[in-house]
Amino acid sequence: MTQKITAAITAVGGFVPEDKLTNADLEKIVDTNDEWIRTRTGIEERRILKGQKGTSDLLTPAVEQLLKKRGISPLEIDALVVGTVTPDMMFPSTANLVCHKAGLKNAFGFDLLAACSGFLYALTTGAALIESGRYKKVIVAGGDKMSSIVDYSDRTTCIIFGDGGAAVLLEANTEGYGVQDSILRSDGAGCPHLHMKAGGSLRPASAETIANKEHFIYQEGQPVFKAAVKGMADVSAELLERNNLTGDDIAWLVPHQANKRIIDATADRIGLSHDKVMLNIQRYGNTTAGTIPLCLWDWESKLKKGDNIVLAAFGGGFTWGATLLKWGY
Repeated sequence: MTQKITAAITAVGGFVPEDKLTNADLEKIVDTNDEWIRTRTGIEERRILKGQKGTSDLLTPAVEQLLKKRGISPLEIDALVVGTVTPDMMFPSTANLVCHKAGLKNAFGFDLLAACSGFLYALTTGAALIESGRYKKVIVAGGDKMSSIVDYSDRTTCIIFGDGGAAVLLEANTEGYGVQDSILRSDGAGCPHLHMKAGGSLRPASAETIANKEHFIYQEGQPVFKAAVKGMADVSAELLERNNLTGDDIAWLVPHQANKRIIDATADRIGLSHDKVMLNIQRYGNTTAGTIPLCLWDWESKLKKGDNIVLAAFGGGFTWGATLLKWGY
């Protein structure tokens, strides 16, 4: 009998730019204040990637760090899956550029676009490559240079987002560690509430789209908040139920860092005390596809082999999901 192959995380790497944008800085740009931002979102500061740099410049150092931690050559990597909504350019993919910059010469790479759920979608895809038995080492990365699509005159969105990225290495495991189960969902009916109007094939860039500020995030806060609370909490609860687990069995919830109130609602729904919730939104803001792997990077030293971990996200368009993971080292 052949043993079941699961995809276990064996290393984590992360990167955030040095430059900080604090709530005090934002007070000088738009009509807002520190207290308002902190009470509504939980954010105190975010990192900004300055200069002529793109998402590949966030993910390359994360990938290099991960290879160094694991002590392996970039030539051993079979594939790189990148979750992002801010690719360096439409093509080639950011994954292609990271493979080139980090020396992953034997890997194929592609980008996956699912907004804030991008890392979960990419993780499930990367896990399937490992589970097929055909690939031995797959890197899954999530990162976004959100400052490139944020309108810093829009006080409702500019306070939320930051830049950053992180990556995990997946390797085949036969002892039951790694990705156990995922429930992923999408609903394009959410598009009107959270999207970027122009820059795609429907509305290519023109003088008009630029004048109308259509190359920035457009978000309607209330419907997105309501859908996120319901979506993230429901799918996390469904995942636990399907695997006969309760909040007591879970060591950590790793939620997408969009808003502290959404995170609290998800923890409450699955009966998890708030000290079991990974939270770094106060330092980085919402880095979209970067938030979940950045949490794993920040908390790596606290994770124990065998820990049951729930990753949960909700993103634009809408996309959402939850993944159950058994920590492997």
